[in-house]
Amino acid sequence: MNTIGKLAGLRAMMRENNVNAYVVPGNDPHASEYMASHWCEMQWLSGFNGESGTVVVTMDRALLWTDSRYYLQAGIELQDSTIELMRESDIDCPSVAQWLCDELRITNHELRIGINPEMWSVNDFKALQEKLEEAGIGVKSVDLIKPLWTEGRPAIPGDKLYPYPADYAGETVESKIARMRECLEAKVKSQKSKEYALIISALDEIAWLLNIRGNDVEYNPVVISYAVLEADKCTLFVNPEKMDTPAQNYLDFNHIDVQPYEAVFDYIHGLKGTVIYDGARVNEALFEAIDKGPSDQGPRTKAVNIQSPILVDKAKKNAVEIEGERRAMRQDGAALTRFFKWLEETLAERQKSKVESPLTEWDLMEKLHAFRAMGEGFVEESFGTIAGYQGNGAIVHYAATKEKCAEVKPEGMLLLDSGGQYLDGTTDITRTIWLGGRIPQQAKEDYTYVLKGHIALQTARFPRGTRGNQLDALAKQYMWQAGITFGHGTGHGVGHFLGCHEGPQNVRTDNNPTALEAGHIISDEPGIYRTGKWGIRTENLITVIPAKQTKATTTEDEWLTFETLTLCFYDTSLIEMSLMTEDEIDWLNAYHVRVYKEIAPLLNADEAKYLARKCAAIEL
Repeated sequence: MNTIGKLAGLRAMMRENNVNAYVVPGNDPHASEYMASHWCEMQWLSGFNGESGTVVVTMDRALLWTDSRYYLQAGIELQDSTIELMRESDIDCPSVAQWLCDELRITNHELRIGINPEMWSVNDFKALQEKLEEAGIGVKSVDLIKPLWTEGRPAIPGDKLYPYPADYAGETVESKIARMRECLEAKVKSQKSKEYALIISALDEIAWLLNIRGNDVEYNPVVISYAVLEADKCTLFVNPEKMDTPAQNYLDFNHIDVQPYEAVFDYIHGLKGTVIYDGARVNEALFEAIDKGPSDQGPRTKAVNIQSPILVDKAKKNAVEIEGERRAMRQDGAALTRFFKWLEETLAERQKSKVESPLTEWDLMEKLHAFRAMGEGFVEESFGTIAGYQGNGAIVHYAATKEKCAEVKPEGMLLLDSGGQYLDGTTDITRTIWLGGRIPQQAKEDYTYVLKGHIALQTARFPRGTRGNQLDALAKQYMWQAGITFGHGTGHGVGHFLGCHEGPQNVRTDNNPTALEAGHIISDEPGIYRTGKWGIRTENLITVIPAKQTKATTTEDEWLTFETLTLCFYDTSLIEMSLMTEDEIDWLNAYHVRVYKEIAPLLNADEAKYLARKCAAIEL
């Protein structure tokens, strides 16, 4: 079926189930950003392949909500689908709930919206339900995609899980579980209950807590599973085919019980005492499984919604994890040096010999992967490489395919956003380079505004308690003065051999109550995007560290700053020197000295010579 046929089939199912609209979010049961293809229901239904979106289908309309990262992509992929694009960051764009209220409240008969509770977090389900009920619209929990998507639907992954040694993780499972239990016991003291359980559904939290990894989700070394942590035991719910003898022995050694994946619902129903869950990450179906009914002694359970203590603890990397990230960055820097050298030489040779076969964005993606695969401890990419040539670089989450990609010529701009998953850590880097020809003045100014903001953020000093949104303007200040901005966040949290994007910390305009703490890793990636011309983004990963006190300090506050982890040169040919300060030039030169010192030992003589040229000092 094409998209139109799928929508017709869904509407037939809606009639059978007496629902007036059906909402399909781009979620899975584990609140994952990257999902196993089994759960890509929004993408399957709409034909839109972005990572973020929600489809709403009524009997006569279909709409897709997505954010500014995907406007260009969605506009292309939704053509001829009859699905309307809703640009959710536009001021006049209503929310999904508001649109449903406005669209459906004009009728007089009973109205119901259908949703699959496994695909909604508890918090999102409650917010939608409350808004709809205000308009007299009910919610019906029903899965209409499962009976419709019967052909070609991928199975839930069944790859084996494997232990992640404490030598890499920096802490044993026993130690992590003990610390989490201490935290949970403090949370339930006021509940006057000795029995407690924490429901864990986020895959990265389970992987971190139990020091396990897997191959179930592309770019993310996680295991499709649930877990429940109690005062006297910890249970992992995972499909039996994922367990081999080494995995079973490892879990037995760490006193982890194992039950089938789908058994989690009955297990949760049998819990007593205080059941703790993170409503932002646990799905509504799990919440509904909690037995909240009365018993002879009062309510059987008390459900408590708090931010996951695992989420908070996982974000603060220990010394072993940080040192692992440094090693991974050196491997990554060597791979990128080899790649850029290859690209420069390949373009020059092709131009000289007039090779007719095109060099494409896809070719670049494959070559970069090959160079990364040479690195010690490399496992896979941390996300799909974005190789955006010229105007394609202006599509923030552009995804070239082998069949549909641009030819890369020895002229113009290339934006390369990529990363690797190494046993030592996770990398994410963006560099924008000029491939040849005369550089437009506007391109040089854009690149320099981005670079200045990029430097301003990673050289910031701030008192403990500072939030990411308080630092966001540092990276945007120069482009704001020029009347330019960008629609994505400036920085996201990064996991340790886990998700390339993780919370709770970030740097963006939205108010996030999470303060930056020592051990947090975030990206620093401001950008400027000119449709049809180029995209410019510069990204390093940086980690929060204590700052040296100065004599000028007037308070007793603890001060923090950033250590730059990423190691790769910048294209200094794109810098408009008249816009730079001496301090910025000094920082850039010192950074390039460090890049050469740490990366050159991993290269051969020709590669090291190339890197030395790229890291040459510049002057005002």
